[in-house]
Amino acid sequence: MFVAFMKKIIKLITVSVFCVSLCFGLLVKAEVKIAAPRIVNIINFIRNVEPRDSVITEDVLYQTVVKQVQILKDHQLKGTFLLQYDALINPRYQQLLTKDVYPGTEIGGWWEITEPHVKAAGLKWRGRYSWDWHANVGFATGYTPAEREKLVDVYMTKFKEIFGKYPTSIGSWFIDAHTLAYMADKYHVIASCNCKDQVGTDGYTMWGGYWNQAYYPSKKNAYMPAQTEQGQISVPIFRMLGSDPIYQYDSGLGGSRQSVVSLEPVYKEGGGSQKWVEWLFKSLFEEPCLAFGYTQVGQENSFTWNAMEQGFEIQIPLLDKLQKEKKIQVATLSEVGSWFKMQFPLTPATAVTTLTDFRSNGKKTVWYNSRYYRANLLWDESSFRFRDIHLFNEAYQSDYLNKAGTSTQCIYTTLPFVDGCLWSSVKQLAGLRLKYRDLSGKMVEAKGKVPTVTEKGNNLIVKWPLINKAVLSITFMEDRMLVSCPGLANWQLELTTLQDIKLPFTSITSHKVEAIQKSFSYQVLCTRGRFVDTRNHDNGSILCIEPINGQLELSFKQN
Repeated sequence: MFVAFMKKIIKLITVSVFCVSLCFGLLVKAEVKIAAPRIVNIINFIRNVEPRDSVITEDVLYQTVVKQVQILKDHQLKGTFLLQYDALINPRYQQLLTKDVYPGTEIGGWWEITEPHVKAAGLKWRGRYSWDWHANVGFATGYTPAEREKLVDVYMTKFKEIFGKYPTSIGSWFIDAHTLAYMADKYHVIASCNCKDQVGTDGYTMWGGYWNQAYYPSKKNAYMPAQTEQGQISVPIFRMLGSDPIYQYDSGLGGSRQSVVSLEPVYKEGGGSQKWVEWLFKSLFEEPCLAFGYTQVGQENSFTWNAMEQGFEIQIPLLDKLQKEKKIQVATLSEVGSWFKMQFPLTPATAVTTLTDFRSNGKKTVWYNSRYYRANLLWDESSFRFRDIHLFNEAYQSDYLNKAGTSTQCIYTTLPFVDGCLWSSVKQLAGLRLKYRDLSGKMVEAKGKVPTVTEKGNNLIVKWPLINKAVLSITFMEDRMLVSCPGLANWQLELTTLQDIKLPFTSITSHKVEAIQKSFSYQVLCTRGRFVDTRNHDNGSILCIEPINGQLELSFKQN
């Protein structure tokens, strides 16, 4: 009893020291007008085999991790290494990650399911190889809830047998709510991480979720942010891979899958580019973010060291420099999870602001997230649109909550109101645009200049000066959005999409838009202003939102 008590005390002290460190960082950052901590996880996850390429042998995979360990050690940065079961039981990784890593480095679990793992749980392996990336075999969603619990128990028992304790961080491209809740309740997992938003990449679609940063997931759907403490799993999920805030969203537009524009060090136009990395870090670490800024650095060993070395040699020294300058805090996944839980009883509002364009195309973007919705603004030279608005509802149940997925694909979604990716083509971009009636009586799209973004408490305020000296003002609040445009008469927001695209809207009345996604009903309320149904038009127009007394307000909170 006494030993267990002391372990808890030591754990609380460790977390408190980390939180004090973050608070100290806030004081330092105040001098350079950065109002929130900027946090980095260095997460590398480890596979023991790579059946997709015969050149990538077990030894090549191991030596990749050796190099990852060494570069972090050279720069005295602690990281998080997440192990698949087959790597967990490999003595070489046990030796490497206990004796050769920089002090403070964390070891956790990577939740891709392998043949040794399944057999140890007394289940039948259905894969083509000893690790099979198809969703119905290689991920927990392909197993029944009872089977998932067996897989968790076997992994946790083996991990404790090897390392003397249970892991407190678990990551996966996607992890189901049943598995995560079971890990939290029985084994006290503190933090998790999942894949960035993507469409069709490797057969996995995760679309419309909390963009970057972290959220508490619904007990019914690990991809869906919860709105209440009663409805949430109290394990924050951090979004991985550091997506390009401007270009990832539209990459592969019109096709069946997206390309990747991310911080992953293997991508030469992303995480393997010095200029791109410096640009992304400036956006993430210096521009408005509300509660906190976050990104994940690192790579799975399947890509091999030869492919990722250049990116690591760019990113790790830069993180070392930024931490020494007290501009960021590099921490383990569990440390950040503990800090998050101490700071936020519910998912906080956060933002990613990017007001420069690495490609010099004149684009700028703002992402806003809360526990109720996400929204994305995009400027393209003098043009502007809401590119994305998705709603969150903890009652929206995942397809995989109570049964195994049988498809090789995996799909997680939220509740769309504006979708500038799936409702678009290369030639016709969906979005919610500002329009006004010109002197000829025609409705035309507004044009403007450089926007500004400011933080006011938990709210994010975006102002866009128009070329006619009016100013569009958008205030993002936790459960709603307020829009005004002083100086501009006869204005409205118009939603247009690709014609003949299947949309979720079932009813558009003056104060309510009703919609259905996978038999689940949701709504958007216009609490100031009114909706106008324009679906009979032949130009792709779906609806307009007209202000009353110069303002319109949309509520995204669900009944």
